[in-house]
Order: sequence, then structure tokens, then C-alpha cells
Amino acid sequence: MRFLKFLAATLIVATPAFAEQGVSDDEVVIGSVNDLSGIFAAFGAPAVTAAQMHFDVVNAAGGIHGRTIRFVVEDSSYQMQKAMQGYNKLVNRDQVFAMLLSLGTPMNLAGYKLTTPKNIPNISPLSAARQLLDEPIRLRFVGSSTYYDQLRLATQYMVEHHDVATVCTMYIPSDFGIEIQEAVSDEAAANGAVSYVTETTHKPDETDFAGSLQKLNAEGCEMVALALGIRQTITVLGTAKKLGFDDIRFVGSSATFHTLLAKVPGGLTEGMYAAAGWADLAARADQPGPAAFIAAYTEAHGEFPGTGALLGYAAATGLTRALEKAGRDLTVDSFLNAMESVDYYDSILDAHVDYSADDHQGSDEVILSVIEGGQWKELARLQ
Repeated sequence: MRFLKFLAATLIVATPAFAEQGVSDDEVVIGSVNDLSGIFAAFGAPAVTAAQMHFDVVNAAGGIHGRTIRFVVEDSSYQMQKAMQGYNKLVNRDQVFAMLLSLGTPMNLAGYKLTTPKNIPNISPLSAARQLLDEPIRLRFVGSSTYYDQLRLATQYMVEHHDVATVCTMYIPSDFGIEIQEAVSDEAAANGAVSYVTETTHKPDETDFAGSLQKLNAEGCEMVALALGIRQTITVLGTAKKLGFDDIRFVGSSATFHTLLAKVPGGLTEGMYAAAGWADLAARADQPGPAAFIAAYTEAHGEFPGTGALLGYAAATGLTRALEKAGRDLTVDSFLNAMESVDYYDSILDAHVDYSADDHQGSDEVILSVIEGGQWKELARLQ
């Protein structure tokens, strides 16, 4: 009997104190459902690469409080069925502690149904949807300003600075696209200087936009807000130029604010506007923080880090800041408390990032840029 009591006591002492899912004595598991091969892979793939690059450096230095970070990523191809399979695997098989950089508004919203019951935080998703901070927000932290705020403020700017009087939208009718349509139509309803005229909706794999553009032009659209994939956006801009619709001003959200758009050959994307929660990296390549990141990424991967890489690296560094602040006794509660105390200037984003118990949106910046001479040029910081 004494032996059994001794054995039981020994087992209790030997049992790790870390009962949280995804946390062991020497490791913390972070998951992501991302688009590595679909219409937003230009964001997702380099974001994952840059985040892993940061984690590799952290792990090589001994990790955080003695724990290395294991980053497990599932490819959704921007398809809901694949996304949910990925969430299910990460939550139930990989037993992740937190989600990071998961891409897509519909995918994140659906993923909450699996992560919330398991008390799994969702950090810096690659989506700026305002719905991601619907109650309960306890486990939800977004990185930047919302699509809604970006497009409302961008529409105001176009009215005030370019005398735009009629606005329209071209969008994928998902949660992502609907938010952008609502932002533009709501601004028109509240602003007597501009009218919302019409819209066209599109499938994620649609490639022919000539008919839609002819309709929008015929109905007098002076500004068209875009909520499409990266390739689709390029096709729309190229088609508009071929049709001679040079007077239409195309405006996107952070979902179209990508280095690739500025670098399209032939000037097809010249004059495109986008409102986002960060500043373009290439335009700041001579500044110390961006220069160091660009050099490290280019050396490791043989190419310039685009917008996806910028977002991935910024999100990963924000996560490790919180893990460091949470301390050795890592629990969901200690991590959430740490996230709510994060407050710093991020030189990669060129934005101030801070969270609190009542504010789970990291940056409030809305930065409007336009493509000129093959690169994004910052025009204004809107509020």
C-alpha cells in the first residue's frame, strides 16, 4: 500500500504542469489554415514562409521560455471544404495552442465553430473583415483596420479629392466581398456628394470581365471598388485599359494591396488605388527595419519579400512578443492577458500596434496608396 501511494505521488509530481492543448514542456504548437495554391496564394504562401523564417530564428536561439514553436500549416486553396478539413486536423489531431495567419473571411468565420469551443485563440488572420471581431472577442485578435473602414474612408477621399460622384462595386459575394460592397454603399447613403449606382458579382474562378465592365461604364461608374482575387484584379484592370475605360478609378482594400499588382508588366495596373492597414515595403526599402528584413528574406529565399511576406513576418513577431510576455507558465489566459498588453511600433508594417481588453484590433491605420511607375505610392493616412 505504501508503495502504491509513493507511486501515485511520483506520477503526480512527474505529470507536466502544462495542461493546455498544444503546450508541452519544450514546445508550443501553432496552426494555420492558409491559401497556398488558390486565388489568394500570393498572400498566403509567402506569409507562411516569412512566419516560419522568424520561428526558425527564435527556435535556433532556444525558443521562448525554453519552448520551440512548431508551426503546422494546412492548405485550403481558398475552398471552404478543404479549409474545414484543415481546421479539424489542426484542432483535433495536431492539438494546436493557437491559430495564426489563417486566410479568408468565410474560412475564419467557419473555423471559429471548431476553435472557440476548444478555447483556441485566433491571431492575426489574413483577413480584415469586421465580422472577425463580432462578440465574443475574447479569443479573437485581428492585425489591422477593417475592409469596411478602408473602403468607406477611401470612398470619402475619392469624392473629396477627385470629384467622384458615382460609385459601383465588383465583388465575390462572400463575407469578404459583401463587406466591401456595404462599405461603399453605406458611404454613398450617408454622403450627399456621391451616389451608389450598381454592382456586379463574380465567382472566385471567373476570368472574363469585359461584359461587366461595359455595364459599369455604361451606367456612369466613376469609381469601382474591387473585392476579387489578385489575378482577377489584374485581369479587370487590363481589360478596362483595352476597352478604353481610362476614366474609371479602381479602388481596392488591403486584399488587393499587393506588391505583385504594382509590378505587372506593361503598366496594366497603373493608377490602381488601395486602402490598407500598412505601408508598402518596397517604398521603404532604405529604412533600417525594412532593409534588414528584406536582406534576410532575400538571402534565405532568393527573392524580394512581397506583401504576403510582410504580413507573415509582422504577425509572427507579434505572436512571439505575446508568448514572451505570457511567461513560462503558458496558459490560454496568460497568453490572452499578454496579447491585451502588447503595445509597440512595427517598422515592417509602418504602423503602431496595440491591444487592450476592450480593443482586439492591433492597428487602426488606413493608408491609401496608388500605383505609379511600377510601385505603390502612399497618398494619405485616412481617418
